[in-house]
Amino acid sequence: MRRATADDVPALVSMLADDHLGSRRESPEAPEAYRPAFDRIDADSNQHLMVAERDGRTVGTLQLTVIPGLSRRGATRALIEAVRVHAESRGSGLGSQLIEWAIAEARRQGCVLIQLTSDATRIEAHRFYERLGFEASHLGFKMQL
Repeated sequence: MRRATADDVPALVSMLADDHLGSRRESPEAPEAYRPAFDRIDADSNQHLMVAERDGRTVGTLQLTVIPGLSRRGATRALIEAVRVHAESRGSGLGSQLIEWAIAEARRQGCVLIQLTSDATRIEAHRFYERLGFEASHLGFKMQL
């Protein structure tokens, strides 16, 4: 695991696009469109865009965001986003390693809670997160802007 660099963006976007949801919303043929977002993420110390490598290849990613807050007596929480494992590495335990890294880093940063969202259609992902100890405790809402 290491922090992502700008050179990783094409591989990360390809992984984001490699499923039924991402294929409709991502543009791996235009990785330069993602550069401003990468620069904002990279400049923010509360953002941890991570890459998993095996044999010199990018095979996984996730973004961990540390969020200070007033609720829960001023607790800091962490949010996991955009967990992806390259198709060739799925089933290898890499997804569990990514999440375990995120949990350990959240604890290291003093977070008292770690949370994530998962599209309602990703039933296998829900089972995966539950196996790792996450609970489906909330109902999420989103609005396209």
